[in-house]
Amino acid sequence: MTTVRNADPTLEDHHRKIGGRWIDDWRPEDVDFWNSTGKPIARRNLIFSVVSEHIGFSVWSLWSVLVLFLGKDYGFDPAQKFLLTALPTLVGSVLRIPYTFAVGKFGGRNWTIVSALLLLIPCVLIAIFLEPGVSFGTLMVISLFAGVGGGNFASSMTNINAYYPLRLKGWALGVNAGGGNLGVPVVQLVGLLVLATVGATHPRAMVAIYLPLIVLAALGAFLTMDNLTQNSNAKGAIREVTRHPETWVISLLYIGTFGSFIGFGFAFGQVLLVQFPSQFPMPLKAAALTWLGPLLGSLVRPLGGALADRYRGSVVTFWNFVVMALGAAVVLLASQQNSLPLFLVGFVVLFVSSGIGNGSVYKMIPAIFTAKALTSTEQAGVDGGEAARLATKRSGALIGLAGAIGAFGGVLVNLAFRQSFLSLGNGDGAYVTFIACYALCFAVTWAVFLRPRAGRLNLV
Repeated sequence: MTTVRNADPTLEDHHRKIGGRWIDDWRPEDVDFWNSTGKPIARRNLIFSVVSEHIGFSVWSLWSVLVLFLGKDYGFDPAQKFLLTALPTLVGSVLRIPYTFAVGKFGGRNWTIVSALLLLIPCVLIAIFLEPGVSFGTLMVISLFAGVGGGNFASSMTNINAYYPLRLKGWALGVNAGGGNLGVPVVQLVGLLVLATVGATHPRAMVAIYLPLIVLAALGAFLTMDNLTQNSNAKGAIREVTRHPETWVISLLYIGTFGSFIGFGFAFGQVLLVQFPSQFPMPLKAAALTWLGPLLGSLVRPLGGALADRYRGSVVTFWNFVVMALGAAVVLLASQQNSLPLFLVGFVVLFVSSGIGNGSVYKMIPAIFTAKALTSTEQAGVDGGEAARLATKRSGALIGLAGAIGAFGGVLVNLAFRQSFLSLGNGDGAYVTFIACYALCFAVTWAVFLRPRAGRLNLV
């Protein structure tokens, strides 16, 4: 039976009422415990973690839609708009490190409440300042605050990682991340709805929709979620995992998958407007297409985790990067031939494969530390339960660290587009860079995890 801090039932009930619910006894690898007690608690926490993370992604992605509202009355050029989409990505990537620590410091439930309420800040600032005549410097500062939505992912994934047994982590992390990633296409659909109904002159209607949803997400976390004591010491765990070379390999692979997903999700609307100006004279036409790729990429992320559960994460990741390189090659060919249909096909392939890769790379993380625990001398004399807890702690730390570095890839994607359009007048330079990046990633995946001499890492 799950043990909550406090042996006195009366005090325990009072403790729960004031929102301090902590679970001390958590053994997901124990099948009897999982079936009798753990599964329903884990599912409940997963559901409301997804809700909060979903809204966080939507707020993080707001500027990918808001730039479509910035017409001639605002006076900003495409390079400035790419910068407005890159800045939230940068802040979100940086915040993922302290957000990972926050789970151990304050508890997963408690931090979910706080991180949800922080989303009110960028929305209120947009509601106050976003109108014609606002300076570009002011918008740059405001866009930075949207980065708080990017931090939610790291704390949410670190928290949920501890709830599920290894055999289900790929699926659970895929569902959690996929549900969060859906915030990208959903906010773009909200933008399309606003553009189609009230027009491009009312961007503040976007945040009017999200303000009450943020409050409801925080309330849901307050009423339904729990804290796990075993999530503590995340800071020390991050210091530990930085000494493992596989940490930096996973971070590179996550740049290639999640960095692509979030970078393309933020930039795609602007890319369509600049790459095909005659076919997208109005933002509404571009907005009608921008949501499809992120939607598909989000929906298939759990599939990537499930495939990794079945076939091993490294195998799925390797072939996924091969597909991503081919998809980028199709986009490059379409750009050179000025073919919008082929261009859209190539980007759909990129979005779908980046989503699958997100799930498979994250499945690799707990598998790495489980495999290392089987052979590491530091586990000598330690029982299996303690080894599993240590692997879970390190996995949670790497999820936060890799999530931060991977999100920075989204900044690089936007900067690559910005520089390519400034230098060449098209995105060809960026597409060539993406092909090279994906080729590097599948080569590294094979060298570290799949080649015959990879040892225990062949199990990853």
